[in-house]
Amino acid sequence: MDLSLPEEARAEFTHSTTYLNTATCGILPRSAVAAVRDMAERAGAGLPGGFGDFDRVNRVRAAFARLVGVDAGRVAVGSAVATHVGLIAASLPAGAEVLCAEGDFASVINPFVVRGDLKVRFAPLETVAEDVGPSTALVALSAVQSADGRRADLGAVRAATAAHGARMLVDATQAAGWLPFDASPYAYTVTAGYKWLLGSRGVSFLTVSEEAQETLTPLHAGWVAAESIWDANYGPVQQLARGARRFDEAPAFLAYHAAEPSLALLERIGIGAVHAHDTALAARYREGLARLGHEPVPGDAPIVSVPGLADRQPALLAAGISTAARAGGLRASFHLYTTEADVDRLLDVLSG
Repeated sequence: MDLSLPEEARAEFTHSTTYLNTATCGILPRSAVAAVRDMAERAGAGLPGGFGDFDRVNRVRAAFARLVGVDAGRVAVGSAVATHVGLIAASLPAGAEVLCAEGDFASVINPFVVRGDLKVRFAPLETVAEDVGPSTALVALSAVQSADGRRADLGAVRAATAAHGARMLVDATQAAGWLPFDASPYAYTVTAGYKWLLGSRGVSFLTVSEEAQETLTPLHAGWVAAESIWDANYGPVQQLARGARRFDEAPAFLAYHAAEPSLALLERIGIGAVHAHDTALAARYREGLARLGHEPVPGDAPIVSVPGLADRQPALLAAGISTAARAGGLRASFHLYTTEADVDRLLDVLSG
């Protein structure tokens, strides 16, 4: 397979390190950096363009909707996954049963646990579908595990929830941007924008099915949640937005200005091409690990964790190679800006 980056992608990234840590945070394309710089300079000059642009936020909403296969009316924007999950947790009646995957990312779990009056159960990722029961109200899990790249069998879990009348919440943070992901079958999905979507912290997305929109109360609804935002600055909001926009948080404009060119880049290249590029690099790394006698966590995602090697992360960083130590493993993650040479350099350093 030809793993050379598209010319447009090469021109968009100028990092000088061997960056293999997208599962922690993605790299901003140059066009996104320019958008942030332009807005910041306008803000510093007191020009209107520095105050933020709701049209741009709505273009980002629409771009994300296209990426995950839903209508833009199903997408709410915010700043953090945990805030979206907290909104869903607040909607559940006392005593409701929530089933989560063991060891999943804390933001998908904690909002339910801290309620204190919900029944939160945990099951191994591989058996979540089997553990759905008649008392389960909601299954909350990540499509791809942050710690080690294991993928959930979303089809099996969806079938189990449908059989028992439960809803699903899927965190697509470690999936959207490299994995073709369809949000339409789920009551709720949440996605952070600063990893595989090549954005910055301060951008997150909540998708809510039309049916599930009636289950949520927009507890943090400000004027931006109104149907006509410029008529809702003062006093109670008379008319909330008809779609999922009623669950919007006030946007962090600098972050959303960065998100627009980042999502546009992914759209132009195509998630299918990104998927092929990223997973082929991960396969190259897995083959190299096998030659070195290391056994990574099984899987095919571009997130690869090697148990027992977490202590190598500081030395790799000193050598200019960015990885992460997570759950006792050395985690490397490969994205659009990663090359075969990057993978080989990591393997060379690991070989000593």
